[in-house]
Amino acid sequence: MFRKLTVLMMSVMACHSAYAAREVQHFEVFVTIPSQAFYVIPADPDWIHREQPLPWNLTTSTLGSLRKYFDVKNEAGSIEARLEGRPYLSNGTDAHDIGLRVLFNGHVLNELDSREVVSMSDAAPGKRVLLEIVPMPPVDGVYKPGSYFGSVNMVFNAVLPK
Repeated sequence: MFRKLTVLMMSVMACHSAYAAREVQHFEVFVTIPSQAFYVIPADPDWIHREQPLPWNLTTSTLGSLRKYFDVKNEAGSIEARLEGRPYLSNGTDAHDIGLRVLFNGHVLNELDSREVVSMSDAAPGKRVLLEIVPMPPVDGVYKPGSYFGSVNMVFNAVLPK
């Protein structure tokens, strides 16, 4: 009897393990390995691929800025930057867009022309510089309620000395 019970228990356990719960996890990994001669990369790489919230101050009804650091280097010269398109936040209607002012290392960027943002003397050894995205208040000073989204596209160029 005891032997039959043991065989029966082993059969039940074997069947039970065949129907065990299963978890599958999937995620992507990536790496960007910069050239040692030229790079412009976020100092903290976790933020660049995700939406970044601008802080809303409920008490003062003001919109705060985004401040992030970049590590930059160009062994052969300076670094220039420009915007690729007008930076703004939109809630889907042109009447309520919020313009954004983009500063890189203290230099205001625009979409019309490239400008030097890191000098040759600062770029050669490498430097950590600040990116700041500042919302421009509406003309009447009142932000309209809603959910706003936008993107900022920057282009960096290594510039050789002339």
